[in-house]
Amino acid sequence: MTSVKSWGNYPDFPQSSFPVLWQDSLQATQAVAIDTQGHTLAIGQARSYGDSCLAVSDRVLEMRPLRRFVSADWEKGQIIAEAGVTLEELLRVCLPRGWFVPVTPGTRFATLGGCVANDVHGKNHHVRGTFGHHVLSFGLHRSDRGYQECSLATHPELFAATIGGLGLTGVLLWVKVQLMPVSSSTLTVKQQRFANLDEFFALSTQLDHEHEYAVAWVDCLAKGEALGRGVYLAANHATTEFAAPTFTLKKPREFPAFPSFSWVNAPSVKLFNGAYWHKYPKTLTEVSQGISEYFYPLDHIAHWNRMYGKRGFQQYQCVIPESVAPVVIREILKSISDFGQASFLAVLKRCGDAASPGMLSFPMRGTSLALDFPQSGELDAQLFPWLDRLVHESGGRLYPAKDAHMSGESFRLAYPEWQQVERLRDPQLLSRFWQRILPES
Repeated sequence: MTSVKSWGNYPDFPQSSFPVLWQDSLQATQAVAIDTQGHTLAIGQARSYGDSCLAVSDRVLEMRPLRRFVSADWEKGQIIAEAGVTLEELLRVCLPRGWFVPVTPGTRFATLGGCVANDVHGKNHHVRGTFGHHVLSFGLHRSDRGYQECSLATHPELFAATIGGLGLTGVLLWVKVQLMPVSSSTLTVKQQRFANLDEFFALSTQLDHEHEYAVAWVDCLAKGEALGRGVYLAANHATTEFAAPTFTLKKPREFPAFPSFSWVNAPSVKLFNGAYWHKYPKTLTEVSQGISEYFYPLDHIAHWNRMYGKRGFQQYQCVIPESVAPVVIREILKSISDFGQASFLAVLKRCGDAASPGMLSFPMRGTSLALDFPQSGELDAQLFPWLDRLVHESGGRLYPAKDAHMSGESFRLAYPEWQQVERLRDPQLLSRFWQRILPES
């Protein structure tokens, strides 16, 4: 038994974890984890930022030991693997055979179970939707119903509730995924810095539809005419002749133990943002990059979350509807800049119109903005309430997997299908996030 926290290290509720070593040992392990507390929750790599991966009992089922590959059809590009398998482990197996994960978040350390539970999205939502679009079936264990195999054809309601369902509908045991074919392990990347938010939307409108992937980094401290300046990065898989692409990784540098204060502050972020923005060309330039470099730059530093200090950090990720995105995103960035709060991890991308398969899936047609802030009392007291108002009045919503502050009322308005998920929730599974957003009885 070990102790774990969420990736943001906030809120501070250390979890005692009970490893599930085999699929058929889950029931016994779950009984031990629940003990007298009544509830538990399955956890993978604890890469969720807020409290959606924290059990109200502070006792979780560690699913990482379930990391075996069950079967694969390399003609069709379909693979079945246990829920504790990470994307890195999957890529090491499928990439040399000419297949790639169709949707990947910004870390290769997420597990398949976590990708389903949070219905993760990536830099190609405008092309392939969310991870859930490529899930063919999965095995789910419920304390009240036992083993359930779910797909669009079998238990379809439970299938939809589990995709993006934050691990509340049962414990995922295995996942069957449809992979996408690729002919190279490298990407052809077009990059250009832009001077303001208007230039981002112009570049995005012009180039997103021509590329599998598109994303932008934004300098959230920029003001005036430079408000929203940043770097645009669009990419396609290289079309060179297939030659067993490999997933090469450099050994990540280790961030030391948590410092007593955050290394992320206004002066340090201002220096970083200026240097990073000037690093990129003024005109559209094409370069070649590896998979790890383009998709997982932060994974090059092990435990990078420690740079925020012992108090941790909160991520604020929202999506704003297409029709009002330019205006609302501008107001959000202006508010952050005026507030003077530092976030050097500021990611801007546009989402497509593919209907999300899960009841609580986050993306919708519009623009997503994600920002990381060192934890402080001013976030919840001043900045976040104002940002929440901008988001919700625009018809937007926040990402539960990254959240540690959203009010229950805001969540229930943004995700009206929460009641179906609550109805299908496994009675022994309850997170601190879900307890926070449930209406008072």
